[in-house]
Amino acid sequence: MPSDFEPCVDNSVDPAVRGFLHRPAGPLRDAVGLTHGAGGNSCSPLLVALAEAFSDAEYVVLRCDLPFRQARPYGPPRPGDAARDRLGLRNAVAALRRLVSGRVFLGGQSYGGRQATMLCADEPGLVDGLILLSYPLHPPGKPEQLRTQHLPKLQSPALFVEGTRDPFGSIEQVASALKLIPAKTFLLPVEGVGHDLGFKGKSRHDAVPANVVAEFRRFFD
Repeated sequence: MPSDFEPCVDNSVDPAVRGFLHRPAGPLRDAVGLTHGAGGNSCSPLLVALAEAFSDAEYVVLRCDLPFRQARPYGPPRPGDAARDRLGLRNAVAALRRLVSGRVFLGGQSYGGRQATMLCADEPGLVDGLILLSYPLHPPGKPEQLRTQHLPKLQSPALFVEGTRDPFGSIEQVASALKLIPAKTFLLPVEGVGHDLGFKGKSRHDAVPANVVAEFRRFFD
């Protein structure tokens, strides 16, 4: 069943926190912050489906728009956007800390997940764990341009979810990159899907959200 959610806006901080908050029916204990990739927003089908699955599993979920998307409804982030996007994620974590008494996890798809890892590499202890969806290990067709420089500093436990047909990094490449991370990690492959994890346009790989939440709970609990 789809969970209930409400708009979430906090303009008292800069960058602002804007998105949608899913509240489970039970007590507010643990929370998950999710954000989007370079071409999406907080209403992407994958994020909505994951938020519903996490909420059904009794997590508070904030799916938030990164500052670059708040400023421009379309188009990818610009080279100068990344630092401010990380500040936006830090503010989102703070908003979740005020809501729950338990753990707070952070993650997102592609660009958003990468920014989350960079933020947490610089700020150990900011969150209790990371969930990275389709981590963009390298640009498509350019495996030599690895985005791994910060990974040896990452102290947060991290669950990586990767499609077996993702042009941004093969399962083997991602598994090799995870060896750079000193914290506990786990790689969950999703067979037969690409960078969108089976959520593209109107298509939905409905088994993915439930499988991700189940593996998340096993890994972190």
